[in-house]
Amino acid sequence: MIDVRPFASLGAVQIDWLNAHHHFSFGHYHDPKRMGVGPLRVWNDDTIKPKTGFDPHPHRDMEIITYVRKGAITHQDRLGNEGRTVAGDVQVMHAGTGIVHAEYNLEDEETQIFQIWINPDRAGHEPGWGAMSFPDKSSGSFTSLASGRPDDKASNILSIHQDAAVLGTKLKTGEEVTYSFNDGRQGYLVSTDADIEVNGAFAEARDGIHVLGEDKITVLALGDTDIVMVDVA
Repeated sequence: MIDVRPFASLGAVQIDWLNAHHHFSFGHYHDPKRMGVGPLRVWNDDTIKPKTGFDPHPHRDMEIITYVRKGAITHQDRLGNEGRTVAGDVQVMHAGTGIVHAEYNLEDEETQIFQIWINPDRAGHEPGWGAMSFPDKSSGSFTSLASGRPDDKASNILSIHQDAAVLGTKLKTGEEVTYSFNDGRQGYLVSTDADIEVNGAFAEARDGIHVLGEDKITVLALGDTDIVMVDVA
């Protein structure tokens, strides 16, 4: 099954500094049919105006992955972590037993991010934060950006506390990438900038695509774009 969820159908909220679209129920947007995919609970598509952002606020018992599409996001937390993550790169925050953090767009241009929340394998992990650039993310295959899958235990991958993976690839117009799912697993993917086809099903940029019961998918780019995907059980 390839279930395309059009961008226009997503939950949305717009205030003076934030334009947010929710693939799954979040905040004031609630749809009982869109509560996540396996442990994937949140996928927000946020555009943040320059010199604004999310003031300090708490989280707990959640793995929060931020993929920067455009601009940069600056993270600060009360554990003393601080860092700037730029377009194409990823940060991971383990909310665990509790963390207070802020995220700001300190740039002179809009910042666009995907913020992805994954339920952890258990409550009570130690809180923490990390970020990494991915210069090797290239056309032709998916690269694991953040993962807790047993086969992805490598020094060049950000770890998360769940048997799940956030993957990315870059495609130019007309290029394809193929991905195989292990038994019992499913995926959710979004193209950042261009229309795509997934096993022949058409989707526009920023649409959500839920993949269920497929052994393999082939993604065809109809324009230059990045693809971000979450693989979960």
